[in-house]
Amino acid sequence: MKGQALVTLIFFTVIATTVTTAAILVIGVNSISGTRVQEGVVAYQIAQSGADNALIRLLRDPSYVGETLSVGSGSATVQVVGSGTTISPYVISSKGQKGFYIKKVEVNARYENETLNVISHKEVF
Repeated sequence: MKGQALVTLIFFTVIATTVTTAAILVIGVNSISGTRVQEGVVAYQIAQSGADNALIRLLRDPSYVGETLSVGSGSATVQVVGSGTTISPYVISSKGQKGFYIKKVEVNARYENETLNVISHKEVF
């Protein structure tokens, strides 16, 4: 009987250790995945900030062509092409980067009756 109790104890200890190790691995993988998703969201928000800044700059200076901005712990690289007319609307490309994560946003805008109107706004993959 004494030997049987020891074998049972070892058996349950091995099972408990296996389950605990698997749970720790799952938690670690989920944590890493969550961090990656968050970094991607931050990169998108940085790109969006660059596009918003470009719209404001175009309102003040229609000859604005872009720049690189520091946004929080990342950067946004903005390029503007076009003349803002119906034939050649502004195409604002903003690339947000946070660490290794990069997201891009494209905004089309044009002047109509002396008002800058956004025609389209999308994330570019």
